[in-house]
Amino acid sequence: MKIFITQSKYKKIFIMLFWILVWEIAALIINRDIYLPTPISTIKTLYDIIFIKETYITILYSTYRTILGFLLSCFLGILLGYFCGLNQFIHDLFKPLINVTRTIPIMSIIIIALFWFRGTNVPVFVTFLMCFPIIWTSTVTAIKNTDKGLLQMCKIYKINGFRVLKSIYLYSSLPHLRSGMISTLGIGWKVTSAAEVLSLPKYAIGSQLYDSKVYLDINGLFAWTIIIIILSFLFEMMLVKIFDNLSY
Repeated sequence: MKIFITQSKYKKIFIMLFWILVWEIAALIINRDIYLPTPISTIKTLYDIIFIKETYITILYSTYRTILGFLLSCFLGILLGYFCGLNQFIHDLFKPLINVTRTIPIMSIIIIALFWFRGTNVPVFVTFLMCFPIIWTSTVTAIKNTDKGLLQMCKIYKINGFRVLKSIYLYSSLPHLRSGMISTLGIGWKVTSAAEVLSLPKYAIGSQLYDSKVYLDINGLFAWTIIIIILSFLFEMMLVKIFDNLSY
C-alpha cells in the first residue's frame, strides 16, 4: 500500500513537471513574454504577489462572492429541486425557466446584472444563476431515482416524513449532489472571476486580471490565474472531504 502511494505521488510529480517543461519549451519557441511568459518569470511574479497584504484582502472578497453565490444556488436548487422531483406539475412549471437559464450566455447575464445590481453584488448574482440549474438538475435526478421499494416500505410501516426525508431521500441523493456540487463549485470560481472583470469591484481577483490586461502585465495575468486554479482546487478538496464524512 505504501509503495502504491509513493508511486502515485511520483507519477503526479512527473506529470506536473512534464507540463511545466512543455510550457517552458513553448515560451522559448515563441520568445515573446507579451504572448507567453516562462514558468520561472510567472513564479517570480506570483512570489511577489503573495507577499502583498492587499492580495489576501482581494482573495478574501473573491472567495466570499464565490461561496455566497454557490451556497445560494445550493440552498434554492436543492429546495426547489426536491419539490420538483416529487411533483410532476411543479417540475413542468419550472423546467422552461431552468432551460432558459442554462442556455443564456454568461456575458449576457453579466451585462444584465450590471444594470440591476451594484458592482460588488454582480458576481454573486451571476454565480448563483449559473450554478443554480446544475444543482436543481442533480437534485431532481436524485429524487426521481430514489428506490421506490424503500419508499413503499416506509409508507406501509407509517414512518414519519422527516425520517423518510433524512434516511431515504438524503442518503440516496448524496452521490448526485456530490458530483453536481463539486463541478458547480469549479464553475463558480470561473464565473465569479469573469463577472468581476466586467463589474470591477475594488477588491477582486477579476479586477486584478483586468488591470493586468490594461497594463500588459502578462506575468501578473498568469500569476492571478494560477491563484484562481489553486483556490478552486482547495475548495473542491474541502467539499469532497465534507461529502466523504457525510457518507459514513
